This record gives sequence, C-alpha cells and structure tokens, in this order.
Amino acid sequence: MSITTITTEDLRRMEGKEGLILQGCGGDLKEWVDGINEMFTDTGILKEGSKFEDVSAFQYGELTCLLYPFEDVKLDIGKLAVWRLQTHADFGGTWLSDFVPNRLGGFIGEPSPEPEKPDCALIGQDGNVFNLTGIASRTLRRNGMAEQAKEMSDRVFASGSYHEALNIIGEYVNITDSEAEPERRASVRRQMKEAKTAEPAKKQKTPKQQER
Repeated sequence: MSITTITTEDLRRMEGKEGLILQGCGGDLKEWVDGINEMFTDTGILKEGSKFEDVSAFQYGELTCLLYPFEDVKLDIGKLAVWRLQTHADFGGTWLSDFVPNRLGGFIGEPSPEPEKPDCALIGQDGNVFNLTGIASRTLRRNGMAEQAKEMSDRVFASGSYHEALNIIGEYVNITDSEAEPERRASVRRQMKEAKTAEPAKKQKTPKQQER
C-alpha cells in the first residue's frame, strides 16, 4: 500500500478516471486508508478480497484529502454510492468526476500535438527577410496553416534582429536547401555540354565559308 502526494493540478489532468475523494482526513493517513479498506470489506463494498493500494493525498485549502482510485479494485458501486450519501456529513465523500468540475474549474485535456512543420526551401534564396517571410508564409498556406502563416509574419516583423527573425521562421517551417538549385546546376552542365558540341561545328563551317 502506498500514499502518493499530488496537487490539485494533477487531479485536473485525470480526465476519464474515477475515484472516491474523502475530505478533511486529519492525523495518520495510513490509518485512514487501512480503516476504509476494512470498513468497505466488512460492508461488501470491496469485493473478492481487493483493496485500495495506491491512494493519493492532496491539499484543498486547509483540508487534507484522500483520493481512492477505482482502478485495479472490484467494487459494488451501488453500495458505495449509498455509503457516500449516508456518511457525507462525516467524510465529505464525493466522486473525482464531480470534485474537479465543481471545485477546481474542470479537467485539463491533454495538449494537442504540434502540427508537423512543412519543408520550406529557403537556403539559396534572396536573404531579404521580407522575401524569406513571404516564401515561408506561402508554404504554410499551401499546407492549410494560414493561421500559423499570419502568426509567424506578425512575430517576424515585430522581432528585434535578423537572427531572431530567422529563428522565428524556423519555428514554423523546416528550412531546407532551395529546390531550384539542382535544376540550375543541371542547366549549367547542359549549357557547357551544348557549347562544347557546338564548337566543332563552328570550326567546320569556316573552310566552307572561305571557299565561298
């Protein structure tokens, strides 16, 4: 049996879980856990020899409270509900799913995963910050991220330095090499090859022109 100390913020992150909360548990907390296990066993609330093993303690204002989670225990929920109502004045018993919305402002859902940053070919482009921001903005909009495009632009133009602006752009897109650069290199090779093949042809025409 273990008693873990948690915070009310931890409780707010327990959406989808359920348990019994007892309020105003003074004195030795282990005695509270042992006493509830014994009482619930005697009254048939705990079934088949199961017991609360992992109980959490937290402070709510000046009250020390205990959370008895329903995971890994076999309960007669009907009997427990009747017990909770009959003893509410003594134990302040309530469900986790009622306590958090009514006392703590509700559960905090898991944070949404950050959208995957799209690749954006900025290396090799004109380094003007307006040009880079425009390219990154168009990339974001093409990927259905118009809101992020506006947010990025606002942050870039409010930044205090060129370095800071580049860092901001990098938060929204994966900066990659220019996609057009390989094409430019291929074009240069083609031009050199064409120039070499054209050169002999020019030399062959010279004698014929002299004959004329």
